[in-house]
Amino acid sequence: MLRQVKVENGLLEGLPAADPRITAFKGIPFAAPPVGKLRWKAPQPAENWEGIRKAYTFGPISMQEIPGQDPKDLYTREWHVDPAIPMSEDSLYLNVWTPAKSADEKLPVMVWFYGGAFNSGYTAEMEFDGERIARRGVILVSVAYRLNVFAWFAHPELTAENPGGPAGNFGFLDQMAGLQWVQRNIAAFGGDPDNVTIFGQSAGGGSVLAHLVSPLTGGLFHKAIVMSAGGIRPANSRPNNTLAEAEAIGLRFQKFLGAGSLAEMREIDSVTLRDRYLEFSKLPDTPRFPFTHFTDGYFLDRDWTEAMLQNKRHMVPILAGHTTNDFRWPPMGVHDLDSLQAYARREFGDKAAQFLSIVDFDSGDYEKVMKNVCYPIQELGSAIWEEKNARLGNPPIYGYTFDAEMPGDDAGAFHSSDLWFVFETLAKCWRPFTGKHYDLARRMCNYWTNFAKTGDPNGPDQDGTPMPVWEPYTLEKPYEMYLGDTVHMRQEQDPLIRFLVDYAIDWHEEHPYCSK
Repeated sequence: MLRQVKVENGLLEGLPAADPRITAFKGIPFAAPPVGKLRWKAPQPAENWEGIRKAYTFGPISMQEIPGQDPKDLYTREWHVDPAIPMSEDSLYLNVWTPAKSADEKLPVMVWFYGGAFNSGYTAEMEFDGERIARRGVILVSVAYRLNVFAWFAHPELTAENPGGPAGNFGFLDQMAGLQWVQRNIAAFGGDPDNVTIFGQSAGGGSVLAHLVSPLTGGLFHKAIVMSAGGIRPANSRPNNTLAEAEAIGLRFQKFLGAGSLAEMREIDSVTLRDRYLEFSKLPDTPRFPFTHFTDGYFLDRDWTEAMLQNKRHMVPILAGHTTNDFRWPPMGVHDLDSLQAYARREFGDKAAQFLSIVDFDSGDYEKVMKNVCYPIQELGSAIWEEKNARLGNPPIYGYTFDAEMPGDDAGAFHSSDLWFVFETLAKCWRPFTGKHYDLARRMCNYWTNFAKTGDPNGPDQDGTPMPVWEPYTLEKPYEMYLGDTVHMRQEQDPLIRFLVDYAIDWHEEHPYCSK
């Protein structure tokens, strides 16, 4: 087994995983610490080290709200269990799980970006253990990136520092630096730099979308998996913030801090800056997540919905989907049937009657109607993307719906619940999973790693028997794979989702999604 590996900065030593056929290398620096004068700058090269670096433990997590403090929070119960986990602004480390016995095996590579609304998350979350993926002959790399105000801050002084260059979106630049590191170094772990799949969930899935349309990332990956991040935005939605809008938020934050310049802001210690950002995000006139990705004219030269509608993305194989209980959004400003009717007329114009019929408005049962109206926003975004992609004649997308019964509470297939299954790490969870859950997790991990190997999720199960065939979404067969107590192609589509898909595509054609 590969226990020692020579990378560009020096010699690494990893540890055998629970399965000794797998070696885990943790806490590998892929960029210089983004601290001091390097705060709010693109990642810089990591320094060399002497001797053998023991890659035994994860690096510190990126600066964020301390995890595990709210016992009522679902994600605290699920995996954010350790308030004492090391945290630092010095956080640009990645991890590698490899099954290779030698450096010449050219194994497929999967690169993971965690979620957390671009404001939290870390590679050390227990569900992200890469051992089960590596057991299927795939190398797993998980990449840390900066978050919240440390990643997505913009300011006129920052823009002036680097005309025409990076002026924000440093989290995406961190991820890109991780992908570039993979290109330069993964062969030493037995990996194939020409067979790299990027995948992520929630904000990690949004990161995959960003890399799919960025003018800077061509050739760094060859397949993409988008989990619970949607795709093309619905009708009547606004684009990402522009650089100017992000700079305006940055100026507000500077005023909130009482700092006289960008240089003064770089001198604030990281804990104080984090805590002040958390205070800022709770102000009544401030969005919940004031610092997030934006169209910067460099990494993102246009909103990703605009890019996809214009078919300006990297044409790589794609697998995308959602959970049934992904965030469900009610219509804004609706509080009774009259306001719902007004919303329908305002939103859908001459198609309002069709919308109201689908949600059973004439039943007069407000609670029932509102239950029908609320839909998972990620499901809709994926469905619009799959349909538009098929109409454009592109290679088809493999779509899925995750609907596993989650034992232990009434959360259902909640946003992020599929992570336990994709990484096949159910044994780390507190939930009383049974045989059907382990069967589903095994199949899902098979599908994901098969896709990473060939661009097609299909193949045999671990015992050699064929798994249910996963067909891609096409105009003739607009279906998705259903992943629940049974695994099968779901050959029906929710009437409301179908209506909203068709309406959104028509709307986007009439209202070009132009960057502001």
